[in-house]
Amino acid sequence: MGILSAPENTPVWVDESRCKACDICVSVCPAGTIAMRQAPDSTLGSMVEVITPNSCIGCKECELQCPDFAIYVAERSEFKFAKLTDESKDNAAKIKANNYRKLSA
Repeated sequence: MGILSAPENTPVWVDESRCKACDICVSVCPAGTIAMRQAPDSTLGSMVEVITPNSCIGCKECELQCPDFAIYVAERSEFKFAKLTDESKDNAAKIKANNYRKLSA
């Protein structure tokens, strides 16, 4: 990944200082790994959050689509990613139906 390296045992992480809460990363995540949480002091009152890191499949769609270069995915050589399951696909669909927001527990 060049200059940046993944935090230990972390498949995906966010530089919150760069995120403008556009929801694009959440909209393209096929595994429901990320969602928006309320953050009243940030842009648009939201912030992206990694909610289920163990479901990340390493597709890098979130990283590739982020217009602000605020989200990063570890290299395959640095992390063993999950496989896309029906449960994670269902979770992603529920997040999208919930206006990209984190699901209630």
